[in-house]
Amino acid sequence: MDGYNFTKEELNRYARHFAIPEFGLSGQQKLKNSKVLVVGAGGLGSPVLLYLAAAGVGTIGIVDFDTVDLSNLQRQVLYKVADIGQSKAVLAKERLLAMNPNLNVVVYQEAFTRENALELVEQYDVVADGTDNFPTRYLVNDACVLKGKVNVYASIFRFEGQVSVFNLNAKDGSRGPNYRDLFPEPPPPDMVPNCAEGGVLGVLPGIIGSLQACEVIKVLTGVGEPLNGRLFLFDAASFTTRVLKFPINPDLEISGLIDYDEFCGIPSKQAVVDEEELSVQSLADMHQQAEEFFLLDVREVYEFEADHMGGQLIPLGNLPDSLSTLPKDKKIVVHCRSGQRSKKAVQLLKANGFPAVYNLTGGILAWREVYGPSNINLNSNTTA
Repeated sequence: MDGYNFTKEELNRYARHFAIPEFGLSGQQKLKNSKVLVVGAGGLGSPVLLYLAAAGVGTIGIVDFDTVDLSNLQRQVLYKVADIGQSKAVLAKERLLAMNPNLNVVVYQEAFTRENALELVEQYDVVADGTDNFPTRYLVNDACVLKGKVNVYASIFRFEGQVSVFNLNAKDGSRGPNYRDLFPEPPPPDMVPNCAEGGVLGVLPGIIGSLQACEVIKVLTGVGEPLNGRLFLFDAASFTTRVLKFPINPDLEISGLIDYDEFCGIPSKQAVVDEEELSVQSLADMHQQAEEFFLLDVREVYEFEADHMGGQLIPLGNLPDSLSTLPKDKKIVVHCRSGQRSKKAVQLLKANGFPAVYNLTGGILAWREVYGPSNINLNSNTTA
């Protein structure tokens, strides 16, 4: 086996790969020599990480700053109940090495940002984008283009999923289309809800993440035809698939990283904090001091029934038709699960003439972290 570097254990572990004529020892050696950065260890990241580890990718980097939450367990199959509150990235490393100790797994317990993106991407051959928001998707794309790395993309929402391969290197040295060729501009920030707001079928990340891992393996080994210049669409509800082709935009130029929140129409964090944010400690003080305020919960009914703070429930989608039921002469504190939907609610209320509206920073999750179980009665100060 000249030119190959496998232990006896690895020869047995990867025997089914060796048996594939187009794959064989050569394909497995390429995987062993490869480095893949997975951005996000959540719904998509779970199956991607599991299958890349099982396949024998030599070095896997995991970027994720988040901790495990009970609501993750419906789809993030890397974790269990005992993991709640612990680092996803650290736990993911433990699970991957328990399954395949031949790997080198590198953990980055931090957000993927403009400050670290280029340095992180540069160290890897391929980036697998498992993020769930548009600013980070554009950041991953641009960092990959600037550093000449392949970006294997996937996204999920409700019953639908997408997969594509961006910036694939050709034999002539050219690069395939990237994310901006497909989506030159992001949608308005209030048009596409995230998974927490819109929901996602628990099994869908497993399906789409497995396809994403498959594309990563194809890119690394040169086996098969990756989704270069093609977008794969899957609808689990109707079980239909489509593949759309898209070209390179010759006028597109990416010269550096930008402010991606601004590009995607998201207000600057400092502006939000200064004008609209209210900490859970401040809310507790207001309640204790019997300060009059109106607490508005913009989550869904099922969320309220599971856990609430005693506020008036008006789901975000129903809020535009319920403005007349809200007081304009009182301070309104709006909350949701994590503070994202409530930001949109605050913007809507301010645009409709409500003078004193505040977003509860971190939502009910932040309250629970500081004060414990959330089924309390803050509505003693909540009167219309």
